[in-house]
Amino acid sequence: MSLARAWRAAAAVLAAAVLGGCATAPDTEPLLRLPPAALGGSLNQQQQITVEVEGREPQRMEVLLEADAQAVRVALLALGRTVARLDWDGRELRQERAAWWPAQVAGERVLSELQLALWPVPALRAALPPGWTLQEEAPGLRRLCRSGEPVIEVRRQDAHRLALVHLRAGYRLLIESQDLQEATP
Repeated sequence: MSLARAWRAAAAVLAAAVLGGCATAPDTEPLLRLPPAALGGSLNQQQQITVEVEGREPQRMEVLLEADAQAVRVALLALGRTVARLDWDGRELRQERAAWWPAQVAGERVLSELQLALWPVPALRAALPPGWTLQEEAPGLRRLCRSGEPVIEVRRQDAHRLALVHLRAGYRLLIESQDLQEATP
């Protein structure tokens, strides 16, 4: 298999996993667009994300994340290449993507799930549309529900690992983060 075909195959699996049901995303869950300042601090992380979809081999990608009061910047890397860049300033989401990266992997979904996993619960609750709730059932467990039915669970496993499980779309993201400020000597 050529390298280009391998990239396209990996991208297709990631697209299916990360956005399985992207065409129905507005009915599946709200797309969060919280202002960067709602984070209440800053992040500078390198993340390894493992995407698991039943019946498929797990796929890995890297994410570089910077967030502060002015902007959220994300770079997605697959197979060692930058496949997408996102820049959210609270008003406009700018996206750049590799020509071969599937259009289904929408920056809006990446931003929304990132915010669901990392932004403070009070800010998330204030941004949810009617019929949606965010529950904190235990330390490190968030559950996004529609009319009381769980749609997404975010489980913090420790200070550097969390799992985001999309119960309706049938995928799981295992996210391992390294704070880049801590990593520098």
